[in-house]
Amino acid sequence: MALSNNVIGAINFVSMLLSIPIIGAGIWLATEPDNSCVKILQWPVIILGILILVVGLAGFVGGFWRIPWLLIFYLIAMLVLIILLACLVVFVYMVTIRGHGELEPSRAYLEYHLDDFSGWLRRRVQSSYKWDRIRGCLSSTSMCPELNQRYRMAQDFFNAHLTPLQSGCCKPPTKCGYTFVNPTYWISPIDNAADMDCLNWNNDQNQLCYSCDSCKAGLLANLKKEWRVADIILLITLVALIKVYLIGCCAFRNAKTDDLFRKYKQGYT
Repeated sequence: MALSNNVIGAINFVSMLLSIPIIGAGIWLATEPDNSCVKILQWPVIILGILILVVGLAGFVGGFWRIPWLLIFYLIAMLVLIILLACLVVFVYMVTIRGHGELEPSRAYLEYHLDDFSGWLRRRVQSSYKWDRIRGCLSSTSMCPELNQRYRMAQDFFNAHLTPLQSGCCKPPTKCGYTFVNPTYWISPIDNAADMDCLNWNNDQNQLCYSCDSCKAGLLANLKKEWRVADIILLITLVALIKVYLIGCCAFRNAKTDDLFRKYKQGYT
């Protein structure tokens, strides 16, 4: 039985270790400027990772110190957490399945449209209350000012591979026909009525296109890219966690069977 307990404890210790990439994915999301402004996914991921760590620790203690009720708690709680993690993986995939950039003539960067993204993501940025807070957070970053340091000539800027946020928030949409002065200063629009974003553009360095739908779309495109990376990490961890859980269930069942068989032999003799 001691050997079985050690095996169960070791298996549950692996469950504890598998919480690390989950917590790490949440912390990584929290450190990204766009995610730190929106604050949607990182905390559920971090909290779920911490819960898996705590439950794995309970299973580890229950295995090595032969505490049956802790092992039973581990089996039930870990199953619930695995189901929650699986739901989170599927949810992130579903809300990020839509949304892509479009090429404009003579431009290397992509431009983004809000209607291309899932309704759930759009609702996170469409209300003025939510967007005012996000806009203030984005405008305090250096993502737009750094473009002025990097690109002096118009053609260099047009050939640049901008991030979705920079493309959507730091410049006016290409279809407006503004004339380039520098990456965050444009004049003389050809068609000011081509899109509401053409009217929302402002050369004030604190405003730029932060009120534009293109900025909201760029934010969602950035979130989609980062969430997809986090989702892959969560998916790989989920598969590993399921395997470890099933191995742990088999070890626990075998330990209980050996224990019952030993008691039966003692009673028979």
